[in-house]
Amino acid sequence: MSKEQNTTLNVEGMTCANCALGIKKHLEKKGLEEVNVNFSTGEVLFKNAQNLSLQEIKNGINNLGYKVVEEDAHHGHHHSHSGASTIEKKFYFSLIFTIPLFLHMFVPKDFFLNNVWVQLALCLPVFVVGFLHFGKSAWGSLKSGIPNMDVLILIGSTSAFIYSLIGTIQHLGSEHEHQYLFYETAATIITLVLLGNVLEHRSVKQTTTAIKELTQLQKTEAKRVLENGSIEIVNAEDLKVGDVIQVNAGDKIAIDGEIIWGDAAINESMITGESLPVEKKEGKKVIGGTIVEEGNLKIKVEKVGEETVLSKIIQMVKNAQADQPGIQRLGDKISAIFVPVVVGISLLTFILAFFVFKIEFKQAMMQSIAVLVISCPCAMGLATPTAVMVGIGRAAKKGILIKGGSTLEVFARAKNMVFDKTGTITTGKFIIKRTKLYSLVNEQEIKNLLYSIEQHSSHPIAKSIVNYLKGDANKMEFSNIKEIKGVGLEITDKSNIYKLGSKRLLTGQEAEEHAIYLFKNNELIAGIDIEDELKLNAANTMSLLKDQGINTVLLSGDVKQKCDELAKHLNIQTVYSEQLPEHKLEKIDELVKQAPTVMVGDGINDAPALAKASVGVSLSNATQVAVQTAQVVLLNDKDLSQVYEAYLISKHTLKTIKQNLFWAFFYNVVAIPIAAFGFLNPMVAALAMAFSDVIVIGNSIRLKTKKLN
Repeated sequence: MSKEQNTTLNVEGMTCANCALGIKKHLEKKGLEEVNVNFSTGEVLFKNAQNLSLQEIKNGINNLGYKVVEEDAHHGHHHSHSGASTIEKKFYFSLIFTIPLFLHMFVPKDFFLNNVWVQLALCLPVFVVGFLHFGKSAWGSLKSGIPNMDVLILIGSTSAFIYSLIGTIQHLGSEHEHQYLFYETAATIITLVLLGNVLEHRSVKQTTTAIKELTQLQKTEAKRVLENGSIEIVNAEDLKVGDVIQVNAGDKIAIDGEIIWGDAAINESMITGESLPVEKKEGKKVIGGTIVEEGNLKIKVEKVGEETVLSKIIQMVKNAQADQPGIQRLGDKISAIFVPVVVGISLLTFILAFFVFKIEFKQAMMQSIAVLVISCPCAMGLATPTAVMVGIGRAAKKGILIKGGSTLEVFARAKNMVFDKTGTITTGKFIIKRTKLYSLVNEQEIKNLLYSIEQHSSHPIAKSIVNYLKGDANKMEFSNIKEIKGVGLEITDKSNIYKLGSKRLLTGQEAEEHAIYLFKNNELIAGIDIEDELKLNAANTMSLLKDQGINTVLLSGDVKQKCDELAKHLNIQTVYSEQLPEHKLEKIDELVKQAPTVMVGDGINDAPALAKASVGVSLSNATQVAVQTAQVVLLNDKDLSQVYEAYLISKHTLKTIKQNLFWAFFYNVVAIPIAAFGFLNPMVAALAMAFSDVIVIGNSIRLKTKKLN
C-alpha cells in the first residue's frame, strides 16, 4: 500500500454524528491524516502516512465499541448486509423469548408460563440484548444533552424490568404477585423497537459514498507517446507532467493538459455542464474525464494527482459530505421533550404519593415506576420505520430509489429545488428551434439538405439533427463530400456546391447569430438555430412544484443566454448560469443555510453540490459519481415528473409519520394519569400497548394506496 493512498474501512454501529466524531478524534490521535468519518454510510476514510498496521487501526476502532466489517471480496460494493444481519439476529433472538412471554396472558393461571421464575428467565436475555443495544446510543445522546428515542426505550424497558423484579421479590408466593409482573412489557418494548429498526434497515440498501466511484473514474488508461513515436498503454496515475498522450475519437481524456497537435470536438458536459461539444485546437486546455467525440489529439500532460480538476472535485465532494449536518429525526425531536416530561411526572407522582398522600414507600415507588412503564415507546419506535418502509416501497414501484428514511423526512420539508440543465432538464440531444431563410428557398428543401448533408458527419449535433428530421425529410444523393477541418462540410451535387457549418464560413455576409449556416454556391440561404430537447413533463413539473410552494432554481454551467431562455420557457424562478463546480457548491451552500434544498443533477460537476444539498437527486443515466452522491435516484431518466412524484411521496410519508407519532402520544397522555393514581392493571396496560401498535402499523399501510396530492 503506497503511503499516499486513501484507505476506506466500513464500520458498523455508528448511529449519530457524535459517534463519528469519536472515531475521527481517535484516529487523528494515532497520527492518521485526512480522516473523514461518515456515520450515515458507515465509511471511515483516512490517509495512513505513518504506515501503521491496518490491523492495529481496526483494533483501535473495535475497542471503541464499533465493529469494522470486511467487505465482500466478489462485490466491488459492500452493501452492509452484515449491518442488517446483526440487528436482525438481535430481533429474532428477542422474538423467540418474547412470544411465550406474551402468551402467558392468554393461558390459565396455573400454566407453567405463569411461573414467576419462568417469566424472569424468558425476559432476562431479551432485556440484556436491549440494554446493550439501545444503551450506547442513549448514553451518547444524554452526554450531548439531547435525549433521543433510545433513552425512552431504555427507561421504559428498564423500569418495567426493575418494577417486576421488585414485585417478584416482595410478593413472592402471595396471591398478588401477578399484579406486579411486567416482564412481558420489558421484552415487548425491546422486540418491537428492534422490529422497527429491522424494517428501516431493509428499506435502505446502504450505498457507499461517491468517493470510491470518483477514484475509479481516474483509473483510466492512456496512450503515452514515446520519444521514438511508438505508443505504450499506461495507467493515468503513472503519467507525469510533460508526458505526451494520444487521444482518438471516442476516448476519454485521461488527464488535464494542453493540446499540442490536432483538433477535436470534446464533450465536456459532465464537468462543465455546457451542452454543446466544444471545438478545441492546438494551444487549448483539456480536462481529464471529458470525452473526445470527434477528431484526434496529442496532449501534453500539465497536471497530475491532486492537481487535476477531477481530484479537486473529489476533494470538494469529500468536504461537502463531511460538512453535511446530521438530520435530527422527527421522533428524536419529540423524544427530546417527552423524556424529561415523563421523568418529571414520574418523580412528581412519587413525591405526591409518599409525602402528601402518605402512601407507603413501596407503593409510592411502584406508582412512579408505573408511569415510566406505561409511557412505553413501542408505538413510537414503530411510528417512523413503518411509514418509511411503505413510502420507500411505493416510490420504488414508481422507479424512484430512495436511500434511507431521513431522506424522505428532509425531502418533504424542501423549500428550494435546484436543477442542473444539460442532461437533467434537457435530454442532451438537440432539436431544430427555428430556421431563418435568407433567400428564396422553401423550408422543405432546407430540411432535405440538412438531413442529407448531416448524415456524413459524426458530430453529435449532426447526429441529433438527422434523428430529429427522420421521417420529415427526403435523402438527396451527392457526388462529392469534403470535410473542411473545424468548420463544416462541403458537398457537391450535379450543379451546385453546398456548404454547411459554423460561422467561420461567413465571409462578409450580413447575418444573425446562428448555430449552423447553410450556403448554396457561396450564397447564404439559411441559418439554423438549435436547442436542447426538453425532457417529458418539464414545464408541467415546474408549475406543480411551484403550486406546492417550492422555489425552483436553474443552476448550470451552460451559457447565460441558453439558461435564461430555458428558465423563461419553463417558468423557473431563479437562474444562475455559467457556474463551475465550486460556484455550484457555494450557491447550494447559501440556499441550504436558508431552507432545506434539493439538488437534481447528473454530471461529475454536480457531485459536490449533490453531496452538499439537503437531498441530492440524480438520474440513473447520470455519471456513476452523480448516482453515488445522491440520496434519491430516478430510474426513468426521460421523464422529469418523477421529481414531483418523489416529492409527493416524501410529503405524505412525513404526514403519516406525524399522524403515527400523534397516536402513539395520544395513548401515552391518556394512560399516564391512570398509572400515576395507582390504577394500573398489567393486563390492561399490555392490551392498550398492543392496540396503539396496531393503529400505527395500520395507518402506515394506508400510505400504500392513498391518493397523493
